[in-house]
This record gives sequence, C-alpha cells and structure tokens, in this order.
Amino acid sequence: MRLEYFQMIDSVVAFDAAAGTIHCRAIVPERSPVFEGHFPGYPIMPGVLLIETMAQASGYLILGLNELSRMPFFMGVKKAKFRKFIQPGATLDVHASLVHEGSGFTVTNARIEQDGPVCDAELTLRIMDFPAAELRGELVKRAEAIGLVPGAAPITEAT
Repeated sequence: MRLEYFQMIDSVVAFDAAAGTIHCRAIVPERSPVFEGHFPGYPIMPGVLLIETMAQASGYLILGLNELSRMPFFMGVKKAKFRKFIQPGATLDVHASLVHEGSGFTVTNARIEQDGPVCDAELTLRIMDFPAAELRGELVKRAEAIGLVPGAAPITEAT
C-alpha cells in the first residue's frame, strides 16, 4: 500500500470471474505522512482511505471481468459501516463481489477484514472507455504487478 500515490491494493489473492468476486490484500505502511495528522500519538487509517481501498478492489474486480478493456471510476458509496480502527502495519483482506451491472454502471458489495470485520459498503462505479491511452497503459502495468493479468487462468486461494 502506497498511501501517498493512492495505490491501496498490494496483491490479488483470488479472482473468480464466474462468481464475480475478488479477494485482495493490502498492507498498511508502518509510516506515512497521513498518520502524522491522523492522529498524533494514535495513528489510525482514515475511513475515507478504507473506502478507497474497497473501491479499488471493486475496480480491479471490474477490470478483471472486462479484461482491462474499460475503466471503472468510483461514483458513490452507500451503507458504509466501520467496526474497528486500523493501525499502521496491519494486513487487510479486501473482498468485493458484483451485485449489478448495466447502463454503464456497476454496483459491488465490498468489505475489509483484519482479524474480523473492519468495514463494509455498497459501492457504485461508472464504466467508461479509457480517457487516455497512457492511463490504460499504467493501469495494465499496475494490474500485472498485483497479479491480475487479463486473459490468464483464474486466480484461486490455493494458487
């Protein structure tokens, strides 16, 4: 996880296109300027960054389903619930599942776990053509770096 660059997902643990699910892993850094102000003496991961982490897992799910052909953009969050604080160094399991897609939008259910539930939400993403070839190229490189390779065999927990 590189908070300053909004690279929240470190790896894809499992991806099942048929089931419309993804399981990702995110490791919260030990140090980050984010923690200097949130909060001095008691650093915790900001809730908005936990939502961003779920949105990115949902985005990678959609990218995997469409084989990196169209770009998902985060548009909305509903029913977000936070259950515990996350401190630096935590390893997070991030799950997303497809609920609905159509008319250029996708809805997912996403959750983060770390020794039990951390947070969950319903997320809406808009699916569009890539607005720039450079963006698509960078996203393809990032997807490959975390283990989401278009057209590859499905990733399973046992892999």
